[in-house]
Amino acid sequence: MKKYLLLFLVTVFFACNKNNNSPSTPAAFNFSSLKVNEVVTNQFNLVNVNFNPLIKISFTAPIDHSSISVNILFNQNTGATVPFNVSYNNSDSTLVIQPSSSLLPITKYSVTVSTGLHSQQNAALQSAINLTFVTAIDSTDKFPVISDNALLDLVQQQTFKYFWDFGHPVSGLARERNTSGDIVTSGGSGFGIMAIVTGINKSFITRAQGLAKMQTIVGFLKNTSQKFHGAFPHWLNGTTGAVIPFSAKDDGADLVETSYLMQGLLTARQFFNGTDAAETALRNDINTLWNGVEWSWFRQNNQNVLYWHWSPNYNWDMNVQIRGWDEALIIYVLAASSVNYSIPKIVYDNGWASNGGIKNNNIYYGYQLPLGPALGGPLFFEHYSFLGINPNGLIDAYANYQTQTVNHTKINYEYCKANPKGYYGYSNLCWGLTASDIQNGYTASSPTNDVGVIAPTAALSSFPYTPTESMQALKFFYYKLGDKLWGQYGFKDAFSLNQPWFADSYLAIDEGPIIVMIENYRTGFLWNLFTSCPEVKAGMRNLGFTAPYL
Repeated sequence: MKKYLLLFLVTVFFACNKNNNSPSTPAAFNFSSLKVNEVVTNQFNLVNVNFNPLIKISFTAPIDHSSISVNILFNQNTGATVPFNVSYNNSDSTLVIQPSSSLLPITKYSVTVSTGLHSQQNAALQSAINLTFVTAIDSTDKFPVISDNALLDLVQQQTFKYFWDFGHPVSGLARERNTSGDIVTSGGSGFGIMAIVTGINKSFITRAQGLAKMQTIVGFLKNTSQKFHGAFPHWLNGTTGAVIPFSAKDDGADLVETSYLMQGLLTARQFFNGTDAAETALRNDINTLWNGVEWSWFRQNNQNVLYWHWSPNYNWDMNVQIRGWDEALIIYVLAASSVNYSIPKIVYDNGWASNGGIKNNNIYYGYQLPLGPALGGPLFFEHYSFLGINPNGLIDAYANYQTQTVNHTKINYEYCKANPKGYYGYSNLCWGLTASDIQNGYTASSPTNDVGVIAPTAALSSFPYTPTESMQALKFFYYKLGDKLWGQYGFKDAFSLNQPWFADSYLAIDEGPIIVMIENYRTGFLWNLFTSCPEVKAGMRNLGFTAPYL
């Protein structure tokens, strides 16, 4: 018995000695709370933060000051380091971080605290902390305030430079975008031709200068450019006129792009109405191009619908029917207006209108939408065809087109104002969803495909439909965002205040509608020219349209 008692006492003795000599375990060290400018937040991705924010990060234990320097990073989204000051509150358990100087507006920043941060009891932080935030808009005016009319003049003149100064040096056609080199776009060139006519009318250039440019363009299209049954490809080489494939099988005729080109050429034909030899010859050459488009051939064996593409290598393989409602109304109007290759009304009714299938008539944000997809789709639906076609007072069996264009635009505006996805920056001043560049890509933005990117062309090309809302957007884009958004050819293509991101690009199909539709809003100039074409009047009447100008 004594033996077992002795063994027990020895065991207890050594056990006690072992516990007394072991180091104590540090208490757990965790994040506790976050305050930005004295406001507690559970969010680690903030927007609209001021330029000198006070960031307070609290922990469950006092912080070891010596572990601060290498375990806290304050960076701009470019990777640039932001100098900052550090202090402590709450018995060293709250870290106070503030930039040493003001941050840049509309810029993304991050503050990272790594797990190398220790407490004064030498416990490591259990989980890293990563705060990201976007700074607020600088609300000061970036340019001197001028009258509304002077501002519209300025926007038109600056945008005009894309087609005049940056037009292709050989063909005179519009480059696809500001980085396209020799790639010119047939549809964008149609918009550019309308811009040139506008520039003459507004005295940006002389009539003689504009005529010379048009002679170059029309001569190239007539004598050099590849054509397929009279129709043009989407992309051309601006020096050689050879087709540049838009996609794998899109290496031939593009009837939609051709229609935009013809819309511009017919507008120019009506403008250059002089009796002298030069203007007469120009009109004759335009007529040769216009009358050469075999619109009816694109019915593909007399079907009651038009087809978008034909390829000399792949024939009808792309098999895309042109059906509404979208940007392509002008195709059916011109096809019905053709002198040599016209289509009958049944092709319009069955093909474009799907025998009434284009109708919508649902109400969104209080506005009834006569035609098209839910919430209207991208706004270019109401721009491209209506550079020349005047929707005011225009009616057919399917819609009142004044109601269509206005209500679609107001739905787009109201959607952005309501901002159901909560994107930073959307407002009654900052709106407009349409096809444009996005960061690392391109998309047709709309209320049903909203990725947080605003395109200035959407609101600015809508001046005829929403003059008040478009002017508010113009002033915001120019005065408040102009240091980031305004450049040598007017407004850059798109931006996102939410990411934030600003495009460096200019696209012909987005720049053209800005100058043209602002002019239609101000004077109806392009509408009056295009709808003065006798063929267009007859074609639209044959399709069942009525309007004061028909």
